[in-house]
Amino acid sequence: MNRRIFLLGAAAVVAVGGTGAYFWQTREVLAAGPVFTGKTPGIAINGYDTVAYITEGKPVEGSDAYTHSWKGVTWRFASAENKALFEANPEKYAPQYGGFCAYAVAKGSTAKTEPDAFTVVDNKLYLNYDKNVQSLWEGDIPKFIEDGDKNWVELSKNQ
Repeated sequence: MNRRIFLLGAAAVVAVGGTGAYFWQTREVLAAGPVFTGKTPGIAINGYDTVAYITEGKPVEGSDAYTHSWKGVTWRFASAENKALFEANPEKYAPQYGGFCAYAVAKGSTAKTEPDAFTVVDNKLYLNYDKNVQSLWEGDIPKFIEDGDKNWVELSKNQ
């Protein structure tokens, strides 16, 4: 019942306000769902600092000295400052689609990601399977984000 109400509400928002409004209304839903842990179970996004992707524009390994538990997994950070930024607003810094491959999500499935295959769009982190898949993703990022946002609502329930 709640899912039906949400979907009807989202459809109404799209009809009235366009896709931008739909995107805004579903952002909370996109932050929901599982988190990709990578090679180390229980450690988010292969242990890399999700804040550094946005603030430094590159992958930086996190440290055991700076960790935070969120969504049932441990997030590692390279500094106390990055940890504090994440703690204050995890949805702002967490990777989209739980850190699963953004291209795969856009295509209707999930896949692992590699730390060096990433894109930051509108201050949001999108990770990819590898550099080859990142090249595909870069072919039409706006369309893949639109498709990924829609697909993640269902995919996140099945992880």
